[in-house]
Amino acid sequence: MVAPRKGAYAEESAEVEVLFANMEKMKGLTKKIQGSLNRLETSGKTVQEAIGPIYGNTQKLQVTNANIERILDAIDRVRAPLTQTNKEERIIKAGPRKGDLRDYIASLDRTTVALSNLRHTNLRSNMQASNELQNLLKFGTKQLEEVFRDFLREGNGKTVDPLEYVVKSKPFPIFPEDKISTLRIISSHVSSSSAQLSQTDSRETPTHKIYVEIRGEYLMNSLRTLATASVNTARKMTADAVYKPGTNGIGTYAKGMEGMFVAEYENICPIFSREEWGLVYTATCQASLGEFNKTLRELNGHIQKNLTTDCFLGYEIIDIVTKLSIRLETKTGELKRPIYDTLKPIRETSKASLGKLLEDTRTRVQTLVALPLDGAPVPVTTETMKRLQTMANYLDPLSSIMTSLGDGGWSSSSAAASTSSLPTIDVGADGAKLFAHYASDTIDTLLQALERRAGFLLKGKNLQGVFIANNVAIIDKSIRTSELQDLMGGYAGKLEGWRKRGTALYLEAWREPSGHLLDVQYTNRSGRPHSGGAASADSAAIVKGLSSKDKDSIKEKFKSFNGSFDDLVARHKSYKMEREVRTQLAREVQTIIEPLYGRFWDRYHEIDKGKGKYVKYDKGQLGSTLAGLA
Repeated sequence: MVAPRKGAYAEESAEVEVLFANMEKMKGLTKKIQGSLNRLETSGKTVQEAIGPIYGNTQKLQVTNANIERILDAIDRVRAPLTQTNKEERIIKAGPRKGDLRDYIASLDRTTVALSNLRHTNLRSNMQASNELQNLLKFGTKQLEEVFRDFLREGNGKTVDPLEYVVKSKPFPIFPEDKISTLRIISSHVSSSSAQLSQTDSRETPTHKIYVEIRGEYLMNSLRTLATASVNTARKMTADAVYKPGTNGIGTYAKGMEGMFVAEYENICPIFSREEWGLVYTATCQASLGEFNKTLRELNGHIQKNLTTDCFLGYEIIDIVTKLSIRLETKTGELKRPIYDTLKPIRETSKASLGKLLEDTRTRVQTLVALPLDGAPVPVTTETMKRLQTMANYLDPLSSIMTSLGDGGWSSSSAAASTSSLPTIDVGADGAKLFAHYASDTIDTLLQALERRAGFLLKGKNLQGVFIANNVAIIDKSIRTSELQDLMGGYAGKLEGWRKRGTALYLEAWREPSGHLLDVQYTNRSGRPHSGGAASADSAAIVKGLSSKDKDSIKEKFKSFNGSFDDLVARHKSYKMEREVRTQLAREVQTIIEPLYGRFWDRYHEIDKGKGKYVKYDKGQLGSTLAGLA
């Protein structure tokens, strides 16, 4: 056991000795490395001190070189606009008519870009170049504006005759496509150049002004003949002539204006941008609208001077122009309000006309110095009904006017009040009903005035009754045979009341012969005895039973009846009656007289024993005479 352990120790001891020997060698190597490092550090310091000044100079040279390159770039930028100006100036100075218009515009576009770039630099040296480019751009744009102007004037030296297009229903002329294309290119470029040059937000560009100037004059001059015709056709040949619908030229004027305005809108839309349409279109039509407004004012003056005869022209104008404004609004989206505003004077005149017509109806009756002695209707009745019939043809404009006045606002007192304050408009009012109310007021005014005048000028209630009944018949016929029937269905009750008043007046005269047919037995008038064969058989007995005084009384009654009856029959036949009036009044007379006479004759016809001295009519003869009244 001892021997092997000693051997192991000996081996480990030997390894330790080798390890110590290697450590000694490492220490020596470390010393050598440290010495080398010390020597290298000393050498590096020496090199740095030698190379440092050279490196510093190299950096300075690099900075200087970079600055020189920047200066050269700046010089190139300064020289570039000058080079650009020289290049574009040759093209622009040559003008757009010498070559392709698109090339000319492209040159202007390049000039515009160059000017924009210059303005974004802060180099003072570029100021002169910037001014030169701006002047060049202004010159070129001005040249384009002249081309734009010339293109608009091409084929536009003469005005068109709108009447030809209206009468033949031809579409109004518009620009050809190639012309529109050129105008659009120029307008677009001028708009952008104008914004670049002015550097302000201006909605109106030079091409706007040019277009408005040239085309506005074209529209106004073309429509001037229609304006003149509208005024000329309003002139009256006869002072009291009533205006006939459609005889004035305003309808043709409106159609011509609509056609030309719509055609102009079709020209404008492809030339200008969407946001410019309304501005250019409205301005282009402005001069023509001014002429239109002037024409309507002249017509309004004419209507005011002839209000009772030419008020219908006012209603016609309101109808035509209102519909025109709506159609243009639908087709172009513009001009509705400006056109509608031209109606203001005529609308006010038309409002006043309603009260004036009522007053005129009353005055014309009150100033009659005589009435027909045969009871015939007076012309004022027929004329008043014709007036209402004509007014019914203008229901749309009249509905608008009456709605603004309010129900009953056409009376003189209401009209006077409306001039001092704004009227209250009933937006829910029915225009047709309002017109029916107005027509009813007119007829009431007429009949009341006629009744008063008849009472003053005509002697005898029977004649007055015939006169009233005749005028009522004219009114009734005028309503039933025209558009008034649908509008005035509710007036039938009132008219029937007037008919009864006329009938009652007429029958007043027939009370006298009726009174002669009453004897003492029937003075209570509680009922009428029946006529018939049975009574006739008793006539001789009845007469025989009368005293001499009673017989004389019966004879006198027959004589008085005969005289009064014959006189009234003669008067009846002398009166001029409308057919329906004559029939109706005859029926009323027959209903009253025939039963009374039949009873009286049955009882007393034997008073003269058939000699006819007192009893002039038998029942058959009287019936025939009464039937002959119809």
